[in-house]
Amino acid sequence: MQQTDIENPYMINNVAGAEPDVRAEFIRKTYTHLAGAILAFIGIEYLLLQLPIGQAVASWAMSGSFNMLILFGAFIGVSWLANFWAHSNTSQGLQYFGLGVYVVAEAFFFLPILYIVTEFASPDVIPTAGLITGTLFAGLTFIVFTTRKDFSWMRSILMIAGMVAFGIIAASWIFSFSLGLLFSGAMVLFASGMILYTTSNVLHHYHPTQHVAASLALFASVALLFWYILRIVLAFSRN
Repeated sequence: MQQTDIENPYMINNVAGAEPDVRAEFIRKTYTHLAGAILAFIGIEYLLLQLPIGQAVASWAMSGSFNMLILFGAFIGVSWLANFWAHSNTSQGLQYFGLGVYVVAEAFFFLPILYIVTEFASPDVIPTAGLITGTLFAGLTFIVFTTRKDFSWMRSILMIAGMVAFGIIAASWIFSFSLGLLFSGAMVLFASGMILYTTSNVLHHYHPTQHVAASLALFASVALLFWYILRIVLAFSRN
């Protein structure tokens, strides 16, 4: 008797079960939107650092631990809402709006550390951190695309690690203690895991119409990786 393939009856709804040309188009759109989000982030960040509002936000955030905690909390709230919009099944315009809002929110959140780097650190810090981030992202992407492995099993591990990291970060701002290089190194590993997980989802689990949501998830992981690599490079440049 011929066996019916019932390994995953929902696979046809995911990009992994789509036709090769549909899958290739989804991947192309996802990474094109990711590149656009990164370029938009750079442009917005450059403008904010030149404008009084950007300098004011950076100065306010650095003037007290609770201020940074407020900025962090606002960023988390806006990020959740932007991600919800990016996953909209009813409006592509709302998806793009969500991605745009997230990029702007990320730019504001980066203001304090980039203000410190641009004002007090070597001009090589940002390019060095960007090069390391890009190289690591390319390597992790290459691993997923060549092995074709499904890293969705990492979801629970990453969720728990993320909640622990969130608690430690919040506590550091509440009680004013430094997290140090060890924590930054651990967060680089966490961000790398997020990139593996999200890239795997791009190949296996997103719907072919969710390229905006997929690009937002990748951008969030790349931004997280860049944040902590930037902290490490900044620390070494000070030494």
